[in-house]
Parts: sequence; structure tokens; C-alpha cells
Amino acid sequence: MIKEENINWEKVSGLLPAIIQDADDNRVLMLGYMNHEALKNTLESGHVTFYSRTRKALWVKGETSGNYMKFVSAELDCDGDTILVKAKPIGPVCHTGAQTCFNDNNAQSLEILNHLTELIKQRNLDRPSGSYTTDLFEKGQYAIAQKVGEEGVELSLAKVKGDKGEILNEAADLMFHLMVLLESSNLSIGEVCDVLAIRHQGSKTEG
Repeated sequence: MIKEENINWEKVSGLLPAIIQDADDNRVLMLGYMNHEALKNTLESGHVTFYSRTRKALWVKGETSGNYMKFVSAELDCDGDTILVKAKPIGPVCHTGAQTCFNDNNAQSLEILNHLTELIKQRNLDRPSGSYTTDLFEKGQYAIAQKVGEEGVELSLAKVKGDKGEILNEAADLMFHLMVLLESSNLSIGEVCDVLAIRHQGSKTEG
């Protein structure tokens, strides 16, 4: 873990470049800057905090969008003038909606499921007003189950029509609502994948 006394604040003029890395898959998410107060807030609050050079003020990543980055660990480089922060992002990191700030938009990758799982979990805990996901949780388990059923029917109809774009959109809707249903049952898509892995292993053994 980082020791603040080892930071060469004078060398970096009080602003430490902070490379943010995904704690789960090691992707580089973004680069920001931290002064002493931003680093202290990060360590104490558990939410990655930066110093905005434009606004001349601290800003907690996700304080307006809800896409926080949960602090996991931090290490200094050998010169004590750059910090590597490992964090767990809740939702997209970039303001453009991309998963990272380096044109690494993995929205079509299975990796998005991990981030979406965390986002849905956080929405369930915080219940921010104006959120569609919050509205689903507030309506309760029967409404959520009904919505999953409706999305399943809409996907089936899209398949009958043979419209690939519509099939993809309806499949995405079904997947999202399924993940909400799982969260409301204290389960996750990862546990569903575990079941599939066990079944797959069993099929290979039988074959």
C-alpha cells in the first residue's frame, strides 16, 4: 500500500499523475491528477477522487453520473512521482459512455456484464431518483419477473420477424432485465455462468 511520505510532491508541483487500472482485468481506464487532498479523500472514502485542473477543485469520479470507481489499492512508481490506482468501476468510465478513456469501448464484449452487474447492485443499494433501474426495484419482484417475461416474448417475436438488429436489441433488453431479476434475488450473472460451466464440464465428461 502507498506511503504518502514517499511521494515527491515538489517534483510534481503538488499534482500527482494517477493512472487508474481496473482491479479485475487490469485494463487502463483513465489518467487523472491528485493533490494531497484528493489522495486523502480517495483513501478515506473508498471512492477515487481527483483534482480538476480546470475547475481548481476536487471531484469524486461518478458524483454526478453515479459511475463511481471503488478504490482497491495504490502503488507509487520507483521515482515517487506517479501513482497506480487499482479500482472497480461502476458503469462506463469515460464521459463519452465508453468503458475506458482510451478508445477501448468494450460495450460489445462480455466484460460489460461485470460492470453492469456492479452498476445494478449499486442502484439497488442507493435507489437514486429518476433511475429506470430504481423504478424496477421499487415496483418489486412480481413486476420485475413480469418484465423479464415480456422481454422474452418480444425477443421471440423479433426472431420470427428475422430482423437481426431488433433481435440484438431485444436480447440486450432481456439480458438487462434478467440481471435486475438476479440482483433482486441476491444472485448474479456470474453465478449463472458458474452453472453453465459445470454443465459444460459435465457434457465434456459424458462425451
